[in-house]
Order: sequence, then structure tokens, then C-alpha cells
Amino acid sequence: MIDTLLIANRGEIACRVIRTARRLGIRTVAVYSDADAGALHVAMADEAVRIGAAPARDSYLRMDAILDAAARTGAQAIHPGYGFLSENAGFAEACAAAGLIFVGPPASAIRAMGGKSEAKALMETAGVPLVPGYHGEEQNSGVLAAEAARIGFPVLIKASAGGGGKGMKVATSAEDFHEQLASAKREAQAAFGNDRVLIEKYLGRPRHVEIQVFADSHGNCVYLFERDCSIQRRHQKVVEEAPAPNLPLELRQEMGAAAVAAAKAIGYVGAGTVEFLLDPVETGGDGRFYFMEMNTRLQVEHPVTEYITGQDLVEWQLRVAAGGALPLSQDQLAVNGHAIEVRLYAEDPDKGFLPQTGTLSHLRFPPAGPASGGHVRVDTGVRQGDVISIHYDPMIAKLIVWDVDRPAAVRRLRQALAGTEVGGLAANIPFLASIAGHPAFLAADLDTRFIERYQADLLPPPAAPDDDVLALAALGVLLERKAETVAAAARTNNPWSPWATADSWRLNDAVAEVLTFADGREGGEPQEVRACRRRDGGFDITLPSGQELAGNARFEADDAHGEGRLVAEVGGRRLTAGWSRRGRELDLFRPGRHHRLTLIDPLDVGVVDAGGGGRLVAPMPGKVIAVLVAAGDRVEKGQGLVVLEAMKMEHTIKAQGPGTVESVRYTVGDQVPDGAELIIVKGDEA
Repeated sequence: MIDTLLIANRGEIACRVIRTARRLGIRTVAVYSDADAGALHVAMADEAVRIGAAPARDSYLRMDAILDAAARTGAQAIHPGYGFLSENAGFAEACAAAGLIFVGPPASAIRAMGGKSEAKALMETAGVPLVPGYHGEEQNSGVLAAEAARIGFPVLIKASAGGGGKGMKVATSAEDFHEQLASAKREAQAAFGNDRVLIEKYLGRPRHVEIQVFADSHGNCVYLFERDCSIQRRHQKVVEEAPAPNLPLELRQEMGAAAVAAAKAIGYVGAGTVEFLLDPVETGGDGRFYFMEMNTRLQVEHPVTEYITGQDLVEWQLRVAAGGALPLSQDQLAVNGHAIEVRLYAEDPDKGFLPQTGTLSHLRFPPAGPASGGHVRVDTGVRQGDVISIHYDPMIAKLIVWDVDRPAAVRRLRQALAGTEVGGLAANIPFLASIAGHPAFLAADLDTRFIERYQADLLPPPAAPDDDVLALAALGVLLERKAETVAAAARTNNPWSPWATADSWRLNDAVAEVLTFADGREGGEPQEVRACRRRDGGFDITLPSGQELAGNARFEADDAHGEGRLVAEVGGRRLTAGWSRRGRELDLFRPGRHHRLTLIDPLDVGVVDAGGGGRLVAPMPGKVIAVLVAAGDRVEKGQGLVVLEAMKMEHTIKAQGPGTVESVRYTVGDQVPDGAELIIVKGDEA
């Protein structure tokens, strides 16, 4: 067995591998970039080695630095996790040349599946069904356009190398094919250093069903059933569940056999996932499944498979990598219950899922592990106070639930999401809660365009904070002010002075205090709450709706998370909320909802320019990869003007209305900071 294991990765997956290695008595070595010096995976490992600067190309993608770290620490094996070098055949070969065990498949298997075009040709030879498409060598745009026309629109343009939804675009007609092709090639080149693409028929309402396979070096290969990953956004998975709902046993067995055949065709060893598109008869399809690609690594969503099989797939990986046989045969594997995973991201669904960067000032997860009765698991690589940086994927955690059947698992998921709080930046928790509560999700009516189909339900316009939220916000601020006043008085020579009281006492009368809150909605009006402290310590508050209520509140200690829970009695009702405040910014957490408010100081006359008035600013730090207009050009509302690359994805800055471009401030290749003014458009109304 392996004695010392180096994990060539970061974040959640590094922490997850360390947990299993520790249980098996294996010493662990973490690697880290400058941005991750204080990261959780570094703290968890037995030893950690710095491998470079923050950008991945200068650290986590540096084979030489990782191999040197392994040599210096006496590691015998390297686990690549997922992403970064996990599917790099050259890295697997370099590990072997250095006498290290690569916890993954042979380089030949990675190479066979590394190019989607070559993989599809190989699968066709192995008898695995393929989606109609073009997988040839020719990359001339005219040839590709002709092939797209032959296949029939809409078509899917996919980067031949890599995955994760990068370099993947849909062309709905011949008119937009070249624009989508150019975008796909740019993303592919940036992400994988290879802009080659393939083209496939875009199926109407397919499901994404993948099979977990495992093989050893003794000729054994099994499948550990399937996962449904149909709910996706921009071709990236949002919700994953196992087993796939409404999948007949015969079809499961047929797909499993095809996946095993695919693995055997390339001499596979270790954990892998064979991804299929299923074209259900129920939604007008032919009922067949088609090979998409094979991921030659452990998948992000592997915990749902672990839940339903009772197996630790990382332990399987380590045992197989050390030369051992598979722990179980196919007839010893069985499905138990149902599991669902959602990915918590630092992104703002109300602003086009714009990735967020900043400090996790508040982070609270629901009870997990034994504390949840085994029903909830949280895989994360961050803690409260950590920073989500621009350099890496903005995933905060994976929330996984299990129960005896799907309806019970869905209830567990909704409860777990209601108990999850992220403060300091926007997160996608309300969006995930909307999915978990949607009638179509409850009915398991799933396909890869689920989010697009129900977008109006899942992404309603941001609502103004209601009376309960405003009452809680006001009471929380008043409580903090009282505590600050009492603390300040205690530090004086006369703490009993009436001028040091925390109530609204005045010489002749009580004076109401006015608190003004802004909620960040576009066009949202500030909301005023009037409050007056009573002699009994409570408050009389008047809300913007005109409702007058008597309120009392307190903070309850929360030792596990370092912050209090706000508990209030308002108008005869008991309300609770999570509470996090940083200066004027406060986060209020109600079950399944996150309210971000700003306390407005009436003495602050500064004006914040939110980027309106024709000024288009960078929503985050990034690199300009395309400028689509020039000074003097006419533009229409929604027209793309500048394309930024940030956090591994492209973001198109669009015109806010019709007008004329006055100036363009940056050129292709420029690095721009958050909030940089990119372009000025003079609106027609100006």
C-alpha cells in the first residue's frame, strides 16, 4: 500500500482525498500556490509545499514543481484530483518516469479519450453508439459550416480537448454559426491550448446520464451504476443524482455494459466516467443513448455514487493504483436509496450568474455526517474568513443528501439548503432552492435544458425586502449599537452617565431613530424603518408599509460558527435569522433566502456610480479577449461590445441601450481591474 501520497490539487477535492488517506493511515502532502498559503487543504495535510505564484499556470499546472515536491517529501504516489493535470497524459508519463505511482489510468488511456474526435472514432469501432456529427481533422470554418448544415441545425460545437463546458457553444442557424464557432475556439484555446472542435447534432430534450466505471490491472472492470446530471447551466452540471430517475433496469444494464466495453477498449485502470446522452421516448426522442465522452478521472459528483453503493471511491483508487484488485465484483454491487448533490458557487444568479470574488465573511452549513443521521454530507475546501479569488473556480462546497427514495432525498435537500448560509458575497443558494422546489424537479421531468425551460420560475425578478426582513435588520442594528454604546461607556470614568445610555432618552422626550436600508436591486428605492426604544428595553418600530409593531430581540451565541443568531419577537411572532455585518453591509439569512442590505448613512453625501449612464465597466478582474466595436459605431440594446475572460469563462459586456460608441478604453490582451471603465456609449436619449 502507499505510505505517502501527494495531492496535486487544491480546494474541496484535495480535502476530500486527504480524509480518505488519513483514514487508511497514509501520510499526505499538499501543494499550494501563493493564493492558497492559508487554505484548508494546506492545514489538513501532514506536510505542504509551495509550488508557485497564484495563477494556475504558475503553480498547479507546473509538472516540474509538483514532481520536485514529491521528491523532496518522499511521496510514492500522486493523486491528481480533478481538473488541472488530472487528464494530462504527459503528466501521467512524467510520474512514471520519476518512479511515482499516478493515481489514475495509464497515459495511453488518457490519450485515447483526451481528444473527443479520436475518442468517438474509437468508440464507434468498439460498438458504442454515437450522436450524429463531424469528428474529422479538417478545421477550416467553411468546411465546419458545411458539416453543420449537413447534420442540420441546431448543432453543438464542442472543444475536442478538455471538458467542464468550456469551449462548448450552440449554433441555432447558419447565420450565427461562425460567431459561435469563433467563441468556442477562443475558449478552447484559452482553457486547453488547443482550439480544435467537433460538431454534433443538438438533441431536442436529452438527458445526461453517466456511468461510473472502475477497472484494475488484473483485467477486472465493473460499473457502479449511473448518475443523472441533466440539470446544467452553460453545459456545467448544477444538480447530480443517483440513481437516474425513471431509468428501466434493462436500460441501466445496457448502458453499464456499454460503459465497461468502452473502458476495456482502451485498457483502462482506475476510476472513470462514461457520459451518455439519453434521448427519452417520453419527450419525443428515439429512446436510445449515445456516447458523449469519457472522463479519465474521478468526477466532481462522485459522492452520490458513494452514497448509494456504500463505497469509498478514493479508497478504491488508492488500492487499485497500488496494484490491488477491485474490492467487489459486479454481482456484489447494489443500489441503496437515492442521493442528490448540488454545487454551491460564489456567483450572482440575479446578474447572469456573474462569478463573485471576495471574503467569505459568514459561512454556515447544515449538520452533516453523524450529526445528520448520515443523511447529509458537505464537501468543501473553504472556511469562514477564506477568500474566493479570481484565480480558480468559484465553487464553495458540494452539498450532498441521501435518503431511502427520491422524494425523501428531495425533502432532505430542501432542508439542507435552508440551513446553508454564505455571507460577504453572492451565492447561488436561492437558485438551487428554487430548483429543489420546482414541480418539474419533484416529478423528475429532467433534461439538459431544464434551467432554460423554467428560467422564469427559477430566476424571478429580485423582490424588495419584506416587513419581516426590514424589522429583523433594524432590530439587529439597534442591538449592535446598544452593545457598542454599553462597551464604550464601560471604558469611561462615569459609565452611569445618562449620556452613555443606549436608549432613545432625551431631556424631555424620546426621539425616534431612522434606519435607511438599500437592497441593491436595480431601480430599488431605499427603505426607512423608524424605531424608538421603550423603557422596558424593547422597541416600537414603524415599517415602510406603515405597519407599527412592538419588537424585542436578542443575539444567541453560536459557538460553532463564531457569530450569533438573531432572535426577535415582532408583533406577537417569533422570527429568527442568521446575521453577519461588516460596517454598513449586512447579510440576513432566512430559510432558503439571503438578503444583502446596506445601511445608508444620511451624513454620507457621496454618490456611487453603478456603471449606468452609458459607462460599461468590468464586472470583475479579467483579460480583454475581443473588442467587437470601435468608436463611432452604432449599437443596439443587448449587442455585444467587449468580451472578457475571467475565472476560466468568457463574459460578454453588452450595450444597455441604443446609441453610439464614443470611446473604447482597452484593447485585446489588456488586463483590467474590477470596475474598470471599458467603453463609453452615448445613448440616443442623451
